[in-house]
Amino acid sequence: MTALTFTLKLEPAQRVDLSPLVCQKLTGLSPVKIAALELYSGKRKLRADELFAIEGSDAQDIVIKNSTAKLDYIGKELTEGQITVEGDAGAYLGQGMKNGTIIVNGNTGIFSACEMKKGQIEINGNAGDFLGAALPGNKMGMKGGTVLVKGNAGERVGDHMRRGNILIEGNAGDYCGSRMTAGTIAVMGKTGRYTGYAMRRGTLLLWSQPDLPATFNDCGSHTLAFLPMLFASFKGFDSKFADPAATFNRVRRYGGDMAEMGRGEVLVRI
Repeated sequence: MTALTFTLKLEPAQRVDLSPLVCQKLTGLSPVKIAALELYSGKRKLRADELFAIEGSDAQDIVIKNSTAKLDYIGKELTEGQITVEGDAGAYLGQGMKNGTIIVNGNTGIFSACEMKKGQIEINGNAGDFLGAALPGNKMGMKGGTVLVKGNAGERVGDHMRRGNILIEGNAGDYCGSRMTAGTIAVMGKTGRYTGYAMRRGTLLLWSQPDLPATFNDCGSHTLAFLPMLFASFKGFDSKFADPAATFNRVRRYGGDMAEMGRGEVLVRI
């Protein structure tokens, strides 16, 4: 079987909710039923075949071609299979994702991987604000899985993050790891202001000295035996994180945020 491919015909006038186009919902559907699926776009409902030229039959391998930043909720609550996005993706990519893989060969909008539970997301461009965060009003963000960003990420990466890994090869914006409860965020580039703000637990692994709030304590330099094991877990990724040259175990450790529980840690490469 060939991949089930949705090729966007024209740029939509309004944003489009693509949450119905996930592997578990399309498996077993005939081409006629897939073409007739309704997608919300503003106040309208559009048939899938109005927006896309549809080819292929393997619903466990979905490809979205000519994708734009107006296509929201790609891979929402995905439980199986793989979705590949050729182009940019809109907001809420992989929201509540439970398993499977999403690959984006472009940039993504706000709230990518928000409240993600399991699986893997690879963003080969830049990610917007609130990557791996909680939805507004909620207290638990990303709960598991791995997100790899090969470009830069916006503000509030991992806000209210509960578990999982966020790996960023580029820079991260202000408030990286804010209100974080657990999990690991690794940033090879620079971070913005107020890194770790109101952090309760969890680990920020950084390659550059961050701008930390005054409520973090400098705990001195340490050699940490768990770091080589952590890097070993990244060897399967097509990423700079898998490069042996990226591995280190000597860090400057900061504890905080002491204005909260104070059990978080910021580890900065020496």
